[in-house]
Amino acid sequence: MAGCIDLNAIYLAVSIIMNYMKKKLIIVIVMIPIMCLALISCDNARIYKHGYLVKVGDEAPDFLINEVNGEEYMLSDLRGKVVMLQFTASWCSVCRKEMPYIEDEIWQKKKDGDLVVIGIDRDEPSETVRKFKEETGITYPLALDPDADIFGLYAIKNAGVTRNVIIDREGKIIFLTRLFEMDEFNEMKEIIFRELEK
Repeated sequence: MAGCIDLNAIYLAVSIIMNYMKKKLIIVIVMIPIMCLALISCDNARIYKHGYLVKVGDEAPDFLINEVNGEEYMLSDLRGKVVMLQFTASWCSVCRKEMPYIEDEIWQKKKDGDLVVIGIDRDEPSETVRKFKEETGITYPLALDPDADIFGLYAIKNAGVTRNVIIDREGKIIFLTRLFEMDEFNEMKEIIFRELEK
């Protein structure tokens, strides 16, 4: 009959549409994880050795330095000087081992020149940081880093301390360390002293 609906034709049309939709859905299901992985890979591409987010040659990310004694200034205010940032914390035994070397072999020898050494204390209250400074006997300043936000500009937040970032007079990173190893420390010291002679 001319007015009858051909159910087979409808079934065939619906099957074709469903197969087409399934293929599109499969493509979408497959593409979403691939796109996520690509985004993660792009983000990870900027994570360097030892969990650093910066590398030698980069401009040092700027931030407000809030020393435990209350003095405040921007890192960029120190342009023209050689800056050593030592990321530290009172609970870090390696930091405690390294700090006397920084004090005696770097800070005390060059503090009257164009060197600035600042310990950036990771996520501890000012009372703890003051006590830490007294216990270690250091005379270079310690600055507060609530929530490790400053640390997070230089390394992934779950990465550890101690680590040092050496910055030249133009604000460029010239050396990075992780943990405390005497050969690396001596290399860092040479780089600092050489930069101070420029």
